[in-house]
Amino acid sequence: MSIKLTDYKLLSFDVYGTLIDWEGGAVAALQPTLKKNGKADLDGKFILQKYHEVEASTQKESPSTKYSELLTANHPKLCEKLGLEKPTPEESKAFGDSVGSWPAFPDSVEALRRLSKHFKLVVLSNVDNTSFAASNAGPLEGFQFDAVFTAEDIGSYKPDPRNFEYMFKEVKARFGVEKSEVLQTAQSQFHDHHPIKQFGLKSSWIFRPGAIMGNRDDPVWDWKFDTLADMADAVEKELGGS
Repeated sequence: MSIKLTDYKLLSFDVYGTLIDWEGGAVAALQPTLKKNGKADLDGKFILQKYHEVEASTQKESPSTKYSELLTANHPKLCEKLGLEKPTPEESKAFGDSVGSWPAFPDSVEALRRLSKHFKLVVLSNVDNTSFAASNAGPLEGFQFDAVFTAEDIGSYKPDPRNFEYMFKEVKARFGVEKSEVLQTAQSQFHDHHPIKQFGLKSSWIFRPGAIMGNRDDPVWDWKFDTLADMADAVEKELGGS
């Protein structure tokens, strides 16, 4: 008997890259530095590839550092990789503080509302509480998730298995949901899909065509959708259009 999306009770979301346009937001936040260096036309994909190299290592090396502070610290390293002059501390802090202004994907909020009719929705994000609160109050229009678990709360960053173990423990305690009833719903192969497979669990890949961050050459998934709205359509189709 095939497993359906509607067999699950809870969706665990990555936010930045899945619901929030991480890539567009980060490249936009870097624009003042690029313009200052006369490189405003630098290719966005190249920027993101270099940033992923920086971020993956620093999240592992500094698991307890707040995400906004990590972004601030990574800004000079990214500038160096891009051949830019060393930024001022104020420029780096502005980059680190930009997370809450990064835009949501156009389909995110309405798709969340549709999915909330059928699932518990929780956040499992590599971010700090202040940055997420700003994103939720602004771009995500105050959407009421059933629970929010951040890297700041947990003390480590995905793909560390501790983040998933923390979430499993909490959703069991709060909602009585077993880990087998959780469907990880995310864009990043590196941060979400591969680590969830280590637990023998399933995932829904919100592909976001053109995305760079978190990609791997060996993607794994159980369901794949270009957008979260497409996933919501599939859920409603399973339920007979309800």
